[in-house]
Amino acid sequence: MVRRLGLRDAVVVGMSAMIGAGIFSAFAPAAAAAGSGLLIGLAIAAVVAYCNATSSARLAARYPTSGGTYVYARHRLGELWAGQAGWAFIVGKTASCAAMALTVGSYVAPGHARPVAVLAVVALTALGWAGVQRSTQLSTVIVVVSLAALAVVVLASFRGGTADPTNLQPFPGSDAVGILQSAGLLFFAFAGYARVATLGEEVRDPTRTIPRAISIALLVVLVVYGVVGLSALLAIGAHGLAATPAPLQAVVEAGSWAAWSPAVQVGAATASLGALLALLLGVSRTVVAVARDRPPIARLARLHARTRTPRTAEVTIGIVVVALVSTLDLRGAIGFSSFGVLVYYAIANASALTLSRDEGRPPRLIPVVGLVGCLVLACTLPLGAVLAGLVVVLLATLEWAVGRRR
Repeated sequence: MVRRLGLRDAVVVGMSAMIGAGIFSAFAPAAAAAGSGLLIGLAIAAVVAYCNATSSARLAARYPTSGGTYVYARHRLGELWAGQAGWAFIVGKTASCAAMALTVGSYVAPGHARPVAVLAVVALTALGWAGVQRSTQLSTVIVVVSLAALAVVVLASFRGGTADPTNLQPFPGSDAVGILQSAGLLFFAFAGYARVATLGEEVRDPTRTIPRAISIALLVVLVVYGVVGLSALLAIGAHGLAATPAPLQAVVEAGSWAAWSPAVQVGAATASLGALLALLLGVSRTVVAVARDRPPIARLARLHARTRTPRTAEVTIGIVVVALVSTLDLRGAIGFSSFGVLVYYAIANASALTLSRDEGRPPRLIPVVGLVGCLVLACTLPLGAVLAGLVVVLLATLEWAVGRRR
């Protein structure tokens, strides 16, 4: 590839991957867990995300092929952990699809969120079947629309007459566990931060540019999310955020800027639909990579003769997402997604720890903090998400054991 991207380009790529649908939904379950302490949880989630992205960047430089942590773990830790990473990613991102679809429904038609979510999944799966991809131009439009909607939320809080400093008072009984749980749930809002780590073959001076781009992009996004979170808390408080699956719309509707509510609905729906399309495409491709190594599910790796797209995998993922949308609420989908992705990056950090200094190992503290942070946040998620995630870990282990015996 041509090394044409500078520091600014890499930062923009990282920001466009992170600023999206998660911010429109994650504040609700985070507020229920930690009250105004969610702002601390937001900072913790950003630190863990930085460690994960840095470890992934060093591994990507060492193994510049598609597959992410699935590939890194295979080389550094063995087949067992590679399988764990692959299934954790697939399950976590499939749950993310459900969360994005439910976010669309919550903002577009609050009283009919599930039917709208199912319709969105079916429609975008059909687009994937037809070979439609999410383009760079579409990503830019989504970021602009998302930022405009977030600006409306902030202005509605400070200019709409609803900002009340007493709303920052902590929940009675809120504690460190609640703050850590909010960090695990808000981790969902930073999805996409490792996109910068995959640019090793496209940026100039990658060993210097990529770490700087990750730091800058995460810092900017953290500031944006922090301002939005503070505005939302001042406007309707943690109880108000926790009471609705469309928290940012509730912020706007609480004051004199209620007429601008449709702008937030459009921003949330646009961001969520864009994220859902990208996730459906990405998960189906990861399924293909995993299925190629596993004869029992090898049919999922087939590509259509004309479009050269994995139609079988796309339809299978679409069916699973519809099932999740029909059974999970938004908080459950976010929790389940966060558990899978945290396990995935825990394995990435463990892989980075095995790198030698000559292989580009990051400062040892970074993968250690990333590994411990991922495991702690995963364990403090809602109990249902933890139990469901542990079932996935057990099944992945059984699959490895059966494959090894064969």
